[in-house]
Amino acid sequence: MAMLVVVTEGVPPRLRGRLAVWLLEIRAGVYVGDVTRRVREMIWEQVEVLADNGNIVMAWATNTESGFDFISYGENRRMPIDLDGLRLVTFTPNNE
Repeated sequence: MAMLVVVTEGVPPRLRGRLAVWLLEIRAGVYVGDVTRRVREMIWEQVEVLADNGNIVMAWATNTESGFDFISYGENRRMPIDLDGLRLVTFTPNNE
């Protein structure tokens, strides 16, 4: 089992309710829990089905150099990139 953090923005209530079944909502849209890889993958499947136009990032503890990994869904100004095997985040400035 590994620590899991899910942060949501603009997702439908049905997804928030589904996440609350497996994880503890410690702030609005921020969920944490200690789950197995299988449960984490099942949660992500629900995210992909129920997120609509929202955006989500999921981060979990791993046995890698950084100690964690993450995945994101939906449009956001912060997007993950892979740089020589290292997961980083690129930031797109707001054009307003």
